[in-house]
Amino acid sequence: MTGRTAVVALCGVLCTARPIAEQGTPEDVTSVLQRQTQQLMDAVASGDRDPWTRFVDDRIVYVAEDGTTKSKDDLLAELRPLPKDIWGRLHLTRFRTVRHGDAAIATYIAEEDEGYFGQVIHARYLTTDTWNRTPAGWRLVASQVLALRDDPPAIDLADRLLDEYVGTYALTDAVAYTIRRDGHELTGVRSGRSPETLKVELLDCLFVPGQPRLRKIFQRNADGRITGFVERRETWDIAWRRRP
Repeated sequence: MTGRTAVVALCGVLCTARPIAEQGTPEDVTSVLQRQTQQLMDAVASGDRDPWTRFVDDRIVYVAEDGTTKSKDDLLAELRPLPKDIWGRLHLTRFRTVRHGDAAIATYIAEEDEGYFGQVIHARYLTTDTWNRTPAGWRLVASQVLALRDDPPAIDLADRLLDEYVGTYALTDAVAYTIRRDGHELTGVRSGRSPETLKVELLDCLFVPGQPRLRKIFQRNADGRITGFVERRETWDIAWRRRP
């Protein structure tokens, strides 16, 4: 190697290398993805398409909370400012990521506050996002959103009305559900299981706290006497008949 060649080579190394102190720390993936996700959430209420155009992959598979699957074009078409008298805010909680090379899985809860014609409602969405690292940065390639359910408000009924639910209801000859009243509270217990508290959502509609997918819908005959109930999970009913 001639002296001139050595000088050129050394110059190339010095010009392209950076001191370790200037290279910075490894990328904080969680911070980056949380920041980009929050920008996507902020853009929903304002109808701003820019973050969704920049951060979302053109081939994204997006499964919405209603079970529909949407493309990037579908998502962009839905983005528009909220109507008058409606406002919304989304912020992220429980954000965590798991890295797999150039892919990262993010899970979080999107807490939504929505003003609706003078009233404020709240909803929560559990989301799982898949991100891919590209030369242009992290891009969202898949997302699945689940609407979280909470217990409904409970109402109070007079003891005489609560007593109408007291009794034993049969699923089969061997499986029964017994409802008792203790003071002003109802308790139900299924064969072989622990007792559970019952709350009243509406007349003839009871639920167990912590089981927001289920309702017990009571049925009556022409005389108004309860003959049984159906245990309803979304649109599916399991019938229990009242024992004499």
